[in-house]
Amino acid sequence: MKAKKKYGQHFLTNNHYAERIAKDILQADETGRILEIGPGRGFLTQYLLEGEAELKLVELDEDMVQYLNHEFRLDDGVILHQDFLKMDLRNLFDGNEFSIVGNFPYNISSQIVFSILDHRNRIPVFSGMFQKEVANRLAAPHGTKTYGILSVLLQAFYTVEKCFDIGPGNFNPPPKVDSSVILCKRLEQAKITDNIKLFFTVVKMAFNQRRKMLRNSIKGLLAGKAINPDIQKYLTLRPEQMSVEDFVHLTKEIKKQA
Repeated sequence: MKAKKKYGQHFLTNNHYAERIAKDILQADETGRILEIGPGRGFLTQYLLEGEAELKLVELDEDMVQYLNHEFRLDDGVILHQDFLKMDLRNLFDGNEFSIVGNFPYNISSQIVFSILDHRNRIPVFSGMFQKEVANRLAAPHGTKTYGILSVLLQAFYTVEKCFDIGPGNFNPPPKVDSSVILCKRLEQAKITDNIKLFFTVVKMAFNQRRKMLRNSIKGLLAGKAINPDIQKYLTLRPEQMSVEDFVHLTKEIKKQA
């Protein structure tokens, strides 16, 4: 069965990598429940089924849904023929926590991470295959060119471990880029626990004008207010110079002035 470009499908064909991804998420998962996003032909699914966790698969491609049902003889309700980005995750697994894994379609991988962040209280662990450039961005430390919005937001709530890279020849059809797998575990104590909406706003405003100093990029949040010294010290910095902790502190200080 051929991959479909409209779904961004690139099927993993190397058993070694598939088995390793499955093993890592099964070991990291403590919920006993795993959601696989975009199982395709089930190359990763076959190894996930060897674990003891309750498994659900979300697949948008109807042809793949039929293939998976035929190939694995899965119970009713295991395969969800839906678009992950449009799913209501609140009732999935009866409202219990669950882990996520998948060979994520590159064209929506960042959106998947944003969705996971929205539901972080129910997703303690996730592992995904990303375009290498995106994986590097997610794991990037401050002070680097790849550090950006998702770096800060993800690292505020999760540890990010870059596991290994995979070359194009391990897929059918081969993508034009290298791929990387990351494993993320929710922090026991998030780096920010309140003013979350404001935190997201500050980070996004700062990086949306990443070449500018913060005094220009976030000026809309400070208009008409006297700037205290705890804020002033950040305003001559550019966003990539700010650590996650710096953004957290800045958010708290901006909230005090509201």
